[in-house]
Amino acid sequence: MADAIKVEKREAFGKGAARKLRAAGRTPAVVYGLGADPQHITFDAHEIFMEVRSNANAVINLEIAGKEQLALVKDIQVNPLSREIEHVDLLRVKANQKVEVEVPVEITGEPFGQAIATLEILQLLVQAPATDIPEQIVVNVEGLEDGTVLRVADLELPADVVAVIDGEETVVTVSVPKEEPAAEAGAEEETAAEGEAAAE
Repeated sequence: MADAIKVEKREAFGKGAARKLRAAGRTPAVVYGLGADPQHITFDAHEIFMEVRSNANAVINLEIAGKEQLALVKDIQVNPLSREIEHVDLLRVKANQKVEVEVPVEITGEPFGQAIATLEILQLLVQAPATDIPEQIVVNVEGLEDGTVLRVADLELPADVVAVIDGEETVVTVSVPKEEPAAEAGAEEETAAEGEAAAE
């Protein structure tokens, strides 16, 4: 676990106060969970950006008023124009606790012949240790043939990681793209030719 990030308690609230914080290089946030009252805090804007930029399920070690607390990033509000992080929601967690998170699914390898692999699930809901959440679930499609279907139950998940959704849910389908029927292709060529003749 990385060194603790020092955060400050937030005393002022509302849109005006939030704008002042962001103008001062601070990002407002709230920490909740584990049966305790929510805490309103602020981060150094650059520091929190670096923590979450490449990991949607980042677990951060916070130092709040001299005490350390692990927290899982649950939601990030980003300004659509400036891409600035405007607010962060965090869930308190314990080191040995398991949490439910959505993890991106990625494909590696190439199917057999002309077949292509299509992801049917982009994010997989899993239960994983709070301090060991996988950044992605990798599905190997190397050499798979047309008609192959990989389901949740077929996935090789990391140790202590369990899929929460139905094992029969389809994750990847492998198929050869259908060729355009010759008749339709011919009709399109005729239409194009007529359009060129009209233009002349």
